Amino acid sequence: MASANRIRIIGGKWRGRKLAVAPSPGLRPTPDRARETLFNWLAPHIAGARVLDLFAGTGALGFEALSRGAAHATLVERDGAAVRMLRQHQRMLEANASIAHADARAFLRQHFKPEGDAPRWDVIFLDPPFDSPLLALTLQDIERCLAPNCLIYVETDTELSFPDYATHRASRAGNVHYGLLTHSGST
Repeated sequence: MASANRIRIIGGKWRGRKLAVAPSPGLRPTPDRARETLFNWLAPHIAGARVLDLFAGTGALGFEALSRGAAHATLVERDGAAVRMLRQHQRMLEANASIAHADARAFLRQHFKPEGDAPRWDVIFLDPPFDSPLLALTLQDIERCLAPNCLIYVETDTELSFPDYATHRASRAGNVHYGLLTHSGST
């Protein structure tokens, strides 16, 4: 990370661009090392992908995906200051992104009703606050919006083990466990 209030896009067409980080309690940007590993894993899957960045925070994952060739990103964040910063970055980069000021689970409930024809995502980023049950709950919520062979990135402070999901790739950076999951019903 360039400094405490900026993050750097590490690859793709916006490589080296620095994005300001909104001052928000509990905001924990994904470390550069973890992002680099993640996007090396995603390299064969990211071009043309539709990505969903729930708990977007700084937007590092969504904007990195767009920088590396994703077709579209939807970034969802509930903190107003962070949303304002995400919109500034979207304009600055002229990014093909939709930004929703919403709680991640409420966003999923509102946009993905069982009777509706919900959009599907190829890659989903889930990096909720560590001190909450949101990761496990959101993994249950996203099942109806997974494209075939969808890859789900998770970041947590515990080992990766979730019912109905297989670990495709995993690593660790300090106390942060991260990896790509696949859903048993999405292949």
